[in-house]
Amino acid sequence: MCMVCRQYPCSPGCPNAPEPKPLLICRECGAGLYAGDRHFNGVCEGCLSMYSVSDWMEMFNENLEEVEDRKWAV
Repeated sequence: MCMVCRQYPCSPGCPNAPEPKPLLICRECGAGLYAGDRHFNGVCEGCLSMYSVSDWMEMFNENLEEVEDRKWAV
């Protein structure tokens, strides 16, 4: 029995309680993600905020279109 919280195992708020294990690890930065954290395909919200528009488009297999100079017959 814990001398601080008087429970076995310790309650989560007890300073003697073990650190919670992450439920997921971010594929970009390696940070642990816990219940309530937000992610997209295993990438944490912090890393996603650093993605450029091109990165997002690549993630969704989309490409920017190139403007072509076409001679239009009138």
